[in-house]
Amino acid sequence: MSDKRIYSIDVNSRVGESVTLKGWVNVIRDMGKIIFYDLRDREGIVQIVLTPFDLSEDEYSLAKEVRPEWIVEIEGVVQERGEKNKNPNIPTGNVEILAKRLKVLSKAQTPPFEVSEDTSKVHEETRLKYRYLDLRTERMKSNIILRHNVIRLAREYMYDRGFLEIETPFLTRSTPEGARDFLVPSRNYKGKFYALPQSPQQYKQLLMVAGMEKYFQIVRCFRDEDQRGDRQAEFTQLDIEASFISQEEIMQVVEELVKYIVKELGSRFGRNYKMTFDSFPRLTFDDVMKEYKTDRPDLRKNKEDQEELAFAWVVDFPMFEYKEGDGRWGATHHPFTAIKDEDVEKIFTENPDLGSIKAKQYDLVLNGNEIAGGSIRTSDPEILQRVFEILQHGKEEIEEKFGHLLRAFSYGVPPHGGIAFGLDRFLMVLAGERSIREVIAFPKTSDNRDPLMNSPSDVSQEQLDELGIEVKGEK
Repeated sequence: MSDKRIYSIDVNSRVGESVTLKGWVNVIRDMGKIIFYDLRDREGIVQIVLTPFDLSEDEYSLAKEVRPEWIVEIEGVVQERGEKNKNPNIPTGNVEILAKRLKVLSKAQTPPFEVSEDTSKVHEETRLKYRYLDLRTERMKSNIILRHNVIRLAREYMYDRGFLEIETPFLTRSTPEGARDFLVPSRNYKGKFYALPQSPQQYKQLLMVAGMEKYFQIVRCFRDEDQRGDRQAEFTQLDIEASFISQEEIMQVVEELVKYIVKELGSRFGRNYKMTFDSFPRLTFDDVMKEYKTDRPDLRKNKEDQEELAFAWVVDFPMFEYKEGDGRWGATHHPFTAIKDEDVEKIFTENPDLGSIKAKQYDLVLNGNEIAGGSIRTSDPEILQRVFEILQHGKEEIEEKFGHLLRAFSYGVPPHGGIAFGLDRFLMVLAGERSIREVIAFPKTSDNRDPLMNSPSDVSQEQLDELGIEVKGEK
């Protein structure tokens, strides 16, 4: 058989030609002597016609044995369907392939759910255990392709505006950034641990000290926190940082980025959305909390319309918030956030009114979801030192956890700021889904397990001994 395989979507322009296709048998309709396969590949579905007049006796017998999800190779002639048999619901609905050769490349067991149908009603544990089958469905394939296209467009936009894509380490040190760290034990330095980054926050600020000026990264982040529909232990950010930039300038960059992605999804990839606002509203934290009782309001005119996108900025967040569980004040965003100019003097007074101090922080909200958050950063070491003190970090702790950053700042630090997109949340809204698990190829369950790989899992005593770790309590 010919090795010159084409995709299903390419058959429309090949009427009368002999072609080779390879893919999965999606649906079988055995009409007696004539058998129809819907052959599925990444680009779509095309109808295959198999008859005893066009196949050898052995191949026709094989055609009778084939079952859904078997992988086959078909060589045949592209022919136009009769007018009554055309299917306007699929891109290849005007043509079909009259099979001349058939080869089975791989057999398959009966799947635990129908791959040819939407699996949103299938139990999530089953879907994630057999995620490679779930990803074969049209809805999930569409979500993953949407993810690819959004990331592709984001990269295009950032490259065109002179941002450098720079990778930062996954093995770093544990620092207080709001959630629990995932710790990685060191074999060479027993009793010491790396931490997986909750964000590249300090590294991207160090890149500004290094003079990179405009940085971005599509980056994995890790937070050991309680799960919900819009959270995962590991998630993806579009991380952006720039020097010599104002709050308004970085918000404008991001607004143009979002508009570019939405526009190009429509013009290049057939995804059409309606933008509620031509220019994203700027709303203060105090006003949205008063009016909507949330800092991520849903401003859509028609909340039933999944293709309506209502972007808005929320600005002027409190710099500090009281953490009831800890019984102390903490940073609303993170300690590196700059304080509004008119409030800086307050932190140097005795017993400052911390609740009245505002930050140069900005969040981008979309249809009731926070999809991006950022701030102008504190570039004055004296102010940063004072913020650490207000957050009750002692001098030794400040030196141990942040000394490297303060030391870097002593060598000249440009004014800078940035933002981080929660790509999974953004994609969830664009795909019309209710959980970010629907737009991640291999997510964890809501209680942070992976049924596919059966993780987290036990490790051998030999591995624990090598790391100098003793497990206490129940496993």
